[in-house]
Amino acid sequence: MVHLVFAGKVSMKTEYTVEIRVRYPECDPMGIVHHSRYFVYFEIARTELYRANGGNYKKMEADGRFFVVVNAECQYKKPALYDDLLQVSIRVQKVTRAKLIHEYQIHRGEELLAVAHITLAMIDREGKIMLIPDEFQI
Repeated sequence: MVHLVFAGKVSMKTEYTVEIRVRYPECDPMGIVHHSRYFVYFEIARTELYRANGGNYKKMEADGRFFVVVNAECQYKKPALYDDLLQVSIRVQKVTRAKLIHEYQIHRGEELLAVAHITLAMIDREGKIMLIPDEFQI
């Protein structure tokens, strides 16, 4: 994990990796992970990065702050297969006042299976855009 340091103070972790075992219902009849499942894996990594930084999505949403995906791109390099143990890595690529951009990689051991970029924005309960809070600034 990487921490950024500003003025002698450690800020949020900007990288995180979670392991996920491919389950049978995530695959097509040939045992290949369906392309849509990768985005579930990315969501798991994103949630765990936030948790590793002391955050709690449930509390954030109870407070009326919601992250929404405004752009998602994935390049599939090689297929993930039933029962593979995957390493799903997330890296905070950029934070602006209005957007949070992550890069993801999925590996099976040393093999790179997928690379993705997902851009998030924050909205309130009425769907109005909010500024990204300081807790997410790097």
